[in-house]
Amino acid sequence: MAAPMELFCWAGGWGLPSVDPDCLAVLTYARFTGAPLKVHRVTSPWRSPSGHLPALRTRDEGTISKPQQIITHLRKQKYNADYDLSATQSADTLAFVSLLEEKLLPVLIHTFWVDAKNYVEHTRKWYAETIPFPLNFFLPNAMHKRHLERLQLIWGDDYMEDEEKLEKELYREARECLTLLSQRLGSQKFFFGDSPASLDALVFSRLAPLLKAKLPNGKLQQHLKSLQNLCNYCTSILSLYFPWDGGDPLSSAPRAAGTDGSEAEEDPHKRRKQLLSVLVGLAAMLGYAFLSGIVSIQRGSVGPAGRQPVAMQEEEEEEEE
Repeated sequence: MAAPMELFCWAGGWGLPSVDPDCLAVLTYARFTGAPLKVHRVTSPWRSPSGHLPALRTRDEGTISKPQQIITHLRKQKYNADYDLSATQSADTLAFVSLLEEKLLPVLIHTFWVDAKNYVEHTRKWYAETIPFPLNFFLPNAMHKRHLERLQLIWGDDYMEDEEKLEKELYREARECLTLLSQRLGSQKFFFGDSPASLDALVFSRLAPLLKAKLPNGKLQQHLKSLQNLCNYCTSILSLYFPWDGGDPLSSAPRAAGTDGSEAEEDPHKRRKQLLSVLVGLAAMLGYAFLSGIVSIQRGSVGPAGRQPVAMQEEEEEEEE
C-alpha cells in the first residue's frame, strides 16, 4: 500500500479543526472526498516542508503549497467532489467562487487582521499564544503585514485615501454576499443537494471562522448569525466531517489515529524537535537582525558593566504567496 499523502496545516482553535481559511478549505475538501491524508496540525509554517501552510507532501509531485493546486492534485488522484455536477452547477460554482473572493474574502481579512480591536484582542492573541517561542515574537506581526499588503492589492490605492468610506461600502457588499449565499442554500443540506461539492468546502472555510471566533468587534459576524440556515450549515459540516477535530489540539489529550490517517500519536522526539526549532528560530532572528542592521555592535570604550546595551526589533519575514 502506498504511503498516504501528508498535509501540513495550521492547528485548530475556536472549535475548528484549523483556524486558517485556506487550510480549512483543503481539510474539508479532503474529508468530503475521503482522500487518505496524514494530517500534521502545526503551530508554525517553519514546520512545513515548503515553509508555507497549507502544504501537501506527495510521493510523485513533491510538495504543493497553494490551496487550489492541492485540490487539483486530489482530483487527479480520483478524489473529486464535483464529478457528478451538471454543466449549470459547474458554472454556478465558478460564479460563487468569484463572488466569495471578490466580495467576502477582503472583508474577512479586514475583520481578522486589520480591525484594530479584533486583531489585538483576538487574532494576534491566538497566534502569539499558539506559535512556539521565539517565533511568536515576530511571526504574528509578519502575517499581519502580509495581510495588509494583500488587502491593499485587492482594494487598490483608494483604500488609503478614504478608508472609512471604503470600509462601509465593502462591509455592505459582504453582508449582501452572505444574504445571497443564504438564499441560494435555502433549506438544502449542501449547495447542490444532499452531497457536498468543492463550493461547500470553500464556503464553509470562509464562514466557519467568522461564525466561531469570539470577536470583540463583530459587525459582519452578527449578520452571519442572523442567517440561521448558514449557521446550521456550518454546524452540520463540523458535526458530520469533523466530529472529533474541533477545538484546540494543544490543550486536548492525545487520541488514537483516525481512519483518515490523521496524525494523533505523540511524537517521541517532540521535546528535542521543539528545542531545535527554538534554537533555529533564535539563530534566524539574530542573523536577520545583524544583516539588516537592526542590531549592531558598538565599538569604543567599555564602561564598568563591560558591554554596551543592544536593541532588537521584532523580525518581519515575507513569505511568497
